[in-house]
Amino acid sequence: MRVVRSRVASSKPQPHGEPTVSEHEPNRQHRSILQEIAHRAMLERGLEPDFPPAAAKELGALPAPSPNGVRDLTALLWCSIDNDDSRDIDQLTAAESVAGGGARIYVAIADVDVLVAKGSAIDGHAQRNTTSVYTAAQIFPMLPEELSTDRTSLNLDLDRLAIVVEMVVDGLGAVIKSDVYRARVRNRAKLAYPSVGAWLEGAQAAPAGLDNMPDLAASLRLQDRVAQQMKERRHERGALSLDTVQPKAVFEGETLSGLEVSDRNRARTLIEDFMIAANGVTARFLEKRGFPSVRRVVRTPRRWDRIVQLAADLRYQLPEVPDPRALEAFLVEAEADDPIRFPDLSLSVIKLLGAGEYVAEAPGQDAGGHFGLAVKDYAHSTAPNRRYPDLITQRLLKAALAGEPPMYSVAELDKLSRHCTAQEDAAKKVERQVSKSAAALLLEESIGEQFEGVITGASEKGTWVRIFDPPVEGMVVGGAHGLDVGDRVRVRLVRTDVEHGFIDFRRG
Repeated sequence: MRVVRSRVASSKPQPHGEPTVSEHEPNRQHRSILQEIAHRAMLERGLEPDFPPAAAKELGALPAPSPNGVRDLTALLWCSIDNDDSRDIDQLTAAESVAGGGARIYVAIADVDVLVAKGSAIDGHAQRNTTSVYTAAQIFPMLPEELSTDRTSLNLDLDRLAIVVEMVVDGLGAVIKSDVYRARVRNRAKLAYPSVGAWLEGAQAAPAGLDNMPDLAASLRLQDRVAQQMKERRHERGALSLDTVQPKAVFEGETLSGLEVSDRNRARTLIEDFMIAANGVTARFLEKRGFPSVRRVVRTPRRWDRIVQLAADLRYQLPEVPDPRALEAFLVEAEADDPIRFPDLSLSVIKLLGAGEYVAEAPGQDAGGHFGLAVKDYAHSTAPNRRYPDLITQRLLKAALAGEPPMYSVAELDKLSRHCTAQEDAAKKVERQVSKSAAALLLEESIGEQFEGVITGASEKGTWVRIFDPPVEGMVVGGAHGLDVGDRVRVRLVRTDVEHGFIDFRRG
């Protein structure tokens, strides 16, 4: 994990005769400035930053969920692995060895539906926003924190209800048998990506919470081996090796002090691969029972020609027709040749692949697959505390398990899918806007300085560049003619506007 620190808090004129634009009061705390910006951005994007009074009233009257009629899996060695500061724990994992070198993998997903009924006031707010919004200074949770970080969170040493996806994986990483059912589970260790990843990679000793639990440590080693096999199998089928820089604001008290960049590691890969597998099992489970579903789809990239050109610039030839296996081979070679700049290439490819979307799939129909993951059947299901499509999927699963009809029609799912796609896009724009406001705060004293960067967007709306240090994105307001996604450029910072999250550069 790397922290990029920068000078902050200045609104005086800058060099080169180009003043920074800073409408905020110089003595105000950075966190409060960004919180106000985030709150306003939520409203402007059609999102609700606050819960309605009816939801608060409803929250106080929720009964304790009944554990009757579910399996008791509290004896399994469950653990959670998430970010250091995560409080909404959506999933746990556990593993057991099976004959023939395979393993039985368990993924427990928090049963949110047991307390958040369809049509309730709490559900109405969740359906309006469709996602938790994670801004630089404040989190706007999809569900009240009393639920998402407590009563529906799979917290340490507490019995919780869950939907369990059980998978038997052979020695080559293929899921050869699976099941879905309700169960009661208990988290034995709350772990974090950085420390678990470093331990799995042999860089440090076992993290706290694992150092005195040898059986759980052995289970995690098994999970890591299986995840690596599953990952290798997916990449052989064309899943893409992409690694981008995702900076996070760092505060010292109420003052913004820098940007933190989390490094990718084996712990993140472990969870990602198990969640991809569990989402596939979920989609196939619903399909087999004749249920409609909400699928996550990334279609064939429309700008494949530009991806081909990026590869050609690096002396690699891709076919004219989109081919995920060929693209993956190129990405693997590019990362080996230049690991430092690979995140920049990854970002360019991601931009050119296009955004994902939610699509309703009726029984017997084909909504399409996920180009980047090289999977055909994929339904978001593993984060119901913070994503509404996952809560919808959970309700469909529980109805199927109970032998009841679906509580959503195909027409209703189609409408919800389009709404979730639109609101997810709005949420990402809010997160980007506040991130840019935070970056503008960090760069206020850097007007006139030059930076190396890569072009991340080029359209009629404008040309965008992400500089490398600090990892910040802004608009190229001068000298952008002829630039396209993936081009390397040197730019000069000419303006910042904290209130609007504007960071402007000129080429050269």
